[in-house]
Amino acid sequence: MDSSLIRGRVIGADGALIGRAALTLIDSAGRQVGRTTSEVDGTYHFNVAAGGGHVLIVTAPGHQPQAVTVMVEPNGSRIDVTLTGTSGLSGLVHSAGGAPVPSAAVTLADGRGEVVASRVTGADGCYAFDELVAGSYTLAVSAATLRPVAMTVVVPATGRVTQDVELAGGARVRGVVRVGGDRPVPDARVTLVDADGTVLAATATEPDGSYVFEDVPEGEYTIIATGYPPAASALRIAGGNQSRHDIELSF
Repeated sequence: MDSSLIRGRVIGADGALIGRAALTLIDSAGRQVGRTTSEVDGTYHFNVAAGGGHVLIVTAPGHQPQAVTVMVEPNGSRIDVTLTGTSGLSGLVHSAGGAPVPSAAVTLADGRGEVVASRVTGADGCYAFDELVAGSYTLAVSAATLRPVAMTVVVPATGRVTQDVELAGGARVRGVVRVGGDRPVPDARVTLVDADGTVLAATATEPDGSYVFEDVPEGEYTIIATGYPPAASALRIAGGNQSRHDIELSF
């Protein structure tokens, strides 16, 4: 049979004509039967020998790829293809005090929970994701000695979204339980209670009387030590700091 002409234009979602888009035509068996590039004005054309159903695949930098079904007619077919743009997401990971956080792991997951990209912040604390498909994502950020954060980020069809992330540090609380002024108490039970009376953590002292609680959020607490008559004392935690809190038990 005589060849048929497939022609059309590649257009952006905003109506702009897209040049240098790559177009590939495959037949119903998946074989490539044509390949071309759109002109500066977005136009393209194929001469196709076989009729019937084909698939036209179109890609262009900064846009989502598109595949459309094309029925090749004897008198030719006109197919205009619209490509939606991809978007970007960037931001700064910083501490509660505003200092950049380098070497933070930044992960982006889609609505199904699949990780689509990951980055590590540079010395300036910045991260960037390019060529993202529009939609809702979960942005998760973690760094050594700081508490991880996860949040929802909505990426539009075009443009760039800025999402800065603050990581607060959980404090390290440590101390020694003693009796009689200088004698350490091993196996004393030390309990951390928040301002609402909820027990957050409990541990037993080491042979040298020491104890430690890691990653304690900022707030007001009471520490209770038992082993002799119990002793309770107040403690205030500022995020990211290390606090020493020794406890004296009496007979």
